[in-house]
Amino acid sequence: MQTRSIAREMALLVLGQIPENKIQDLESLPLEGLLNKALNSLMEHCREGLDSSAGHLEKAHQHLLETGLQDLDKNSVERIRNHLTTGLNEAEHVLNAISASLEFPRLLVLSDQEAIRMSAMQRVSLVFEERINIDAGLDSVMEGWRLKRLPRIDRDILRLAFVDLNHLHTPAAVACNEAVELANRYSDDQGRRMINGVLRRLLNACNVSFPE
Repeated sequence: MQTRSIAREMALLVLGQIPENKIQDLESLPLEGLLNKALNSLMEHCREGLDSSAGHLEKAHQHLLETGLQDLDKNSVERIRNHLTTGLNEAEHVLNAISASLEFPRLLVLSDQEAIRMSAMQRVSLVFEERINIDAGLDSVMEGWRLKRLPRIDRDILRLAFVDLNHLHTPAAVACNEAVELANRYSDDQGRRMINGVLRRLLNACNVSFPE
């Protein structure tokens, strides 16, 4: 993983631990402590996701026991299929999140490298210092939605992509691909679709082609 990618991911994790509407002394923020807090939050999210997945699979199993295979009608099959699909999808998402969490020890070690730490905190600072303009720019391409209606993790992924495109002059293909990668690691299906759509419209507004 390149230095820029590590710095971007660290910035996302740090942002998630800082209240949006509270003025912070960013220079004094304990980066390692914030990353550890992010790990704890991610693990709790994974536990909740696994519990939900297990619940859907148990409902499918219970429904099979109650109806019996010979008595299954079209509606019963559909309900069982829905429970199985939902449960398996949730389990897959949790496994992806756990896979992402395995990167944390390496991130914690690399955070001691000054270049990565400075790059991560530069992104955090830009998001806070320019947030009014960033959010207005994203709202302008939301098409009926407002940024504030999205989950915090999705807002921060989009804000970091906006910073990369408009403040750090990161090539569009790199900024968008890595924003999508963060969405794959930390968001859900709905969030990934929303982030992808907003990025497309944002680039269209700037007359830049979305990378395939």
